[in-house]
Amino acid sequence: MQDSSEITLELGESAPDFTLPDLQDKAYHLADFRGRLVVLDFWSAECPISEKYDPYFAAHYAAWQDLGVTFLAIDSNAGYTVAEMQRVAAERHLPFPILRDQGNKVADQYGALTTPHIYILDRQGCVAYQGAVDDTTFRKKAPTRNYLQEALRALLAGTQPEPAQTPPYGCTIVRQFEV
Repeated sequence: MQDSSEITLELGESAPDFTLPDLQDKAYHLADFRGRLVVLDFWSAECPISEKYDPYFAAHYAAWQDLGVTFLAIDSNAGYTVAEMQRVAAERHLPFPILRDQGNKVADQYGALTTPHIYILDRQGCVAYQGAVDDTTFRKKAPTRNYLQEALRALLAGTQPEPAQTPPYGCTIVRQFEV
């Protein structure tokens, strides 16, 4: 198993392809979204920081789809069941797909560290942004910049995001380790 702290995707690098099931076992293949902007949100049913952003993602989901942006949440955490994830998704009224990354293989390929950890892929499937949703930190509770929204605006306008990389902020992804 690779140590995710050693993996970094370079901006402009082709994003690793994957096929993952959602909470109803429908398979999602990343390559099927080529030609669209794709937001990958490494997500958690238990993390309060991930939960804090769920209403924001839910509120923007339909508008993003209309703009040609695909939003996929990926749960790579070990320790809870699909039934628990389904319950949380229903309680929070989440309209977007939540994909199951059992064994955290996709999180490891991407080097995702936290929930949330955002990756935006351009229409060619290359990493155009990675990092935090906004500039919230442990000490700074109210954001003044929304990096995700700024990056999407830039990409939709045909320009590169600035910044294109920020430190992710959230709960550590609980990884499953083989013994």
